[in-house]
Order: sequence, then structure tokens, then C-alpha cells
Amino acid sequence: MKLTIERLGHHGDGIARGPDGPVFIPGVLPGEEVEGEVQGDRMMAPRIVTPSAHRRKPPCPHARACGGCALQHADDAFVADWKQGVVRHALDAQGLEAPFRPLETSPPRSRRRATLSARRTKAGVTLGFHMRGSDQVVAVPGCLLLHPDLIAAFPALEAITRAGASRKGELSLTVTATLSGPDVAVTGGKPLDAALIQDLAGLAEAHHLARLTWEGEAVALRAQPLVAMGAGRVPLPPGAFLQATAQGEAALLAAVREAVGPARKVADLFAGCGTFTLPLAETAEVHAVEGDATLTAALSAGARNTRGLKAITVETRDLFRRPLMADELRLDAAVIDPPRAGAEAQVAEIARARVPVVAMVSCNPVTFARDARMLVAAGYRLDWVQVVDQFRWSTHVELVARLSLPHIGT
Repeated sequence: MKLTIERLGHHGDGIARGPDGPVFIPGVLPGEEVEGEVQGDRMMAPRIVTPSAHRRKPPCPHARACGGCALQHADDAFVADWKQGVVRHALDAQGLEAPFRPLETSPPRSRRRATLSARRTKAGVTLGFHMRGSDQVVAVPGCLLLHPDLIAAFPALEAITRAGASRKGELSLTVTATLSGPDVAVTGGKPLDAALIQDLAGLAEAHHLARLTWEGEAVALRAQPLVAMGAGRVPLPPGAFLQATAQGEAALLAAVREAVGPARKVADLFAGCGTFTLPLAETAEVHAVEGDATLTAALSAGARNTRGLKAITVETRDLFRRPLMADELRLDAAVIDPPRAGAEAQVAEIARARVPVVAMVSCNPVTFARDARMLVAAGYRLDWVQVVDQFRWSTHVELVARLSLPHIGT
């Protein structure tokens, strides 16, 4: 069957109009004519008959098999325009529009945190990412996404897999590059016993890991893993969320700083370990709220050990069940960075409180647009949107938006 690609879906697959409805086709671009066998609603092995002007040869030799990247066959200009378009489409669906800043993209080899999969095999170990649409692990030596510090940890991860994986099981290894060295958190391994703990501790020492955690239990701690957040140094809890690249974090922070402006009192909601709290506290008093007690403890430790900051108060609170109420939001600005589900209840209270300026950070354009519409309906103006692409070659989209009450201005 010969089809023409009309657009890309949110997962990066091309969508064409077939005789029985839409057909989903991986690895293609809008406007391309493709040919191949259609099974159900998918064409899994398309032949490109008429290529797009935006098509390029994937720079990574693993691109065909590895499921870690979805858009290496497209040039940077196409990806930037497409990701901006995903956000525009979400806003359009809510009847909203806004000026867009130029997209900020993290460079290759900049991912400082990644979760890899590993299996023991007869030949040794396979370490990498899953094949697209499969549970098969594809080895990715020299991966173009990962920071060199993560690539340098591959021998340690392979040795850990040999020691702690069963022949039938699969390990999930989250590795983070920290100021103290690699921080590794493992799930899916053998049950811990004295012999395995001894082996793992030896591997952590031999490979200079800062910390090795096994199913949530620290089995080796050579040095407390620290990450920089503004002038602060925050002790990272095992497996804790961290922005994927330093460049992406810097772009998000710059946009948040600009959105907040000269505010003197700020709330940082869904604050995590303090990505925004500590830098904002250089010029403003900040009340940081986060639902995970391990993260608020790390944030508090970072704040205590950083000189020259304004007052920081930290609260552990489930903002889905107990959002800050309007009378608790007597502030100059609020920063809100919720999970993918968004934060309808908390945004409703921000609107009731009429916080003058809101910096909304989001990893889900659909829930962002839904929540932004609530503020616009309450009289806020959507001043601008900044899209940040720190998951290069993926379909993942992050953004910062500034919303303000009309008298505040841009």
C-alpha cells in the first residue's frame, strides 16, 4: 500500500489516511510518500518513496533498533517547529494563544541522568535501552544522548549486572552524574544477602561510584552524591528526580527567573529538591512545598549549607489533596512545576488568591493548557511561552509560561 504522511502523532509516529482509517507509521515525516504492508492500523516497515526535505541520516548507529530516540531522522529545524507546534495545538484546544520564545535545545551527549536496562546473557551482559515496541535490550556503546560521565560508568553497570541479575530477569539501573561521582540505583535484581552486599560494595569501590542503592537500600556510600542548584549543593536522595541536562535546567531556570522578576515573596510549588527554590532565594523569600519528605529533607539540607540566601521555608505537603489555599498565597509570585497530571486544585487556589505573577513549568502541554485556561478565565494574561527540549530526539516536551494579572505587565 502506498500512503502519504499527513502529520506526526504525539509519540512521533507518522499518521496517514488509509482506506479503513488512520495508519500509524514509525520513522517518517509529514509530506513523505511511503510504501509497505499495512497490518491493522500500522505499517511497521515503510519504504520511503518520496523523502521530506527535513529527512537526514540518523547520526547514531543504534537509531534503527534502539527505542531511546524517536526523531533522529529529522533535522533540528523540523524538531523545533514540531515541538513548538505540539504546545500551540494544546493551547488552541483550550482557546488560548501566546507569543512563543525560540526553543532551547540541549546538545548531544548532555543527559546527566538516565535509566538503562540490562540483562545477563551467555556471552556476558547486554546494557542499553529497549528496542522500539519490544522488551529486548539493545546495547548502545557510545550513545549520543548520554553525558560522557554516564558512558564512563558503563563498565560498572555491566559488572553490577553480572553480580546481581538473574539469568531470566532484567535490571533497571538509574545512573546520575553528580559532583561526587556516579550515583546508581538498581531495581529488579536478586534478593540481597551478605555475599551479594559484599560483592556490590566491592564493585562500587573499584569503579569509584559515589553511591549504589539496591531496591531502595544503600549498599555502598563512598561519598554523598551532591548536585548544584544555584549556589547550593544539595544531597540527592536515591533515584530522586533531577532535570535531565544541566543545559535544560539552566534554560528552565532562566525563564522562571524572568517570569518572577523582582518579586520579594515567592512560593515554589512541587519544589522537588530545590531546582528553583535555591536560585530564587538569592533575591526573594521563598516558601517551598513538596509532597515527598525525602526531597524536602534534601532541599532543607541544601538551604542550611548555602550562605547569602533570603529566608527559605520548607513544607512537606501533598498539593493534590491539600493545595495551598488562597489565604496562604499572599505572595508576589508563584512557581508551579507539577507532574504530568497537572495541578487543577492548586491552580484554582492561585486564581482565587490572585497571585500577581505565575510561572508555570510543565512536562505535559495538554494539562498545562488546561490549567492555564483556568487562570486566563480568572483574568490572567498568558504573556509568553518558552519551550525547552532537554530530551533531544525524543517526543518529550517541556515548557515555562508566564501568566500575570493585567496591571503587572510583561
